Amino acid sequence: MGDTENKNIEEAVETPKVKTSSYTLDNKCPSCGHKLDFNPKLNKFKCTYCNSEFTIDDLKAKLNTAATEENNNLKDVEEDNGLVQYVCKDCGATIVADEQTAATFCVYCGNTAILKNKLVGKFKPDFIIPFSKTKEDAIEAFKSLTKDKIFAPKDFSNEKNIEKIRGIYIPFWLYDYSCNGSVNGVSTVVTSWTSGNYRYTKTDVFNLFIAGSMDFDKIPIDGSSRFADDLMDSISPYDYQKLVEYNHAYLSGFLAEKYDEDGSTGSVKATNMANNSFNNRLLSEASTPNATMVSGTFNCNTDKIYYALLPVYLVNIKYKDKYYTFAMNGETGKFVGNVPINKTKLVIVAIILFILLFILIEAVIYGLGN
Repeated sequence: MGDTENKNIEEAVETPKVKTSSYTLDNKCPSCGHKLDFNPKLNKFKCTYCNSEFTIDDLKAKLNTAATEENNNLKDVEEDNGLVQYVCKDCGATIVADEQTAATFCVYCGNTAILKNKLVGKFKPDFIIPFSKTKEDAIEAFKSLTKDKIFAPKDFSNEKNIEKIRGIYIPFWLYDYSCNGSVNGVSTVVTSWTSGNYRYTKTDVFNLFIAGSMDFDKIPIDGSSRFADDLMDSISPYDYQKLVEYNHAYLSGFLAEKYDEDGSTGSVKATNMANNSFNNRLLSEASTPNATMVSGTFNCNTDKIYYALLPVYLVNIKYKDKYYTFAMNGETGKFVGNVPINKTKLVIVAIILFILLFILIEAVIYGLGN
């Protein structure tokens, strides 16, 4: 028979504390009343007129537009104040911005026919990761991606397309799980040796039983059906230690999409991810190699679900009736996207190379004949 193992697996990750109060800040400078934009490089709000700079705590203290105390309880201000929504007539995308941020085209399909309305309904995530990278960073990353692509379409990286790069907060659900369970498995160990003129092989099969528990902190699931999951996987991960309490002041100068898939929809995928990771972690604790599961019992409970906004720079470029999406992680700067190939240019280059090669071969033959 084999080994019997009982393991207790624990991972402790500090969870940001969720404050019971909320602050809805005006996006106006306390010094001059002009527009305030969030500056990713400074991690501060900067006035576009007098250049004054403020942290989020400065604004809470100076503007006095935070929640008011009533009967020793903090009363929330209407969170939709100062926000508008843009609805694309072509693809149906709904994006959110503050009143000072203009959206002149849809970041998903490039259509300019978008409707602006006062935001209707609740829009208040629990957390947000503010942008750390600027639009200029995204433009440089896009140019670096395309400059060495000699077969890229000529007008693919023109200024008209580059200017469409926009910072947008993508909605995400973050799931905390507590898992416990056990696996029954087998582990096969093969050893070989030589004695005299003979070669021996011995195969040992061990029966395994491993039990344990494990906590998962903030498994991210995209809350937008328009933002491709594989694209999000490509620009991940984010540093969730940089989550801060949501305030719509962070939207100043940026867009944000409203989720169209609620937390219950994403929980199925999150649960499967937790189960698979827990299973793999249990098997990795086996003291013998090549452990495989025969059967298992898992119980993963959702401790809490958070709604958060994560920063992304996004641009969709249309070429030959197909959209090519480029995205950059607004916190880390990781940039992804596939540049299309201009087949006409490729054929022309191939023909030229063929002609040059033919001329070279003819020259060599002529030289050898003389």
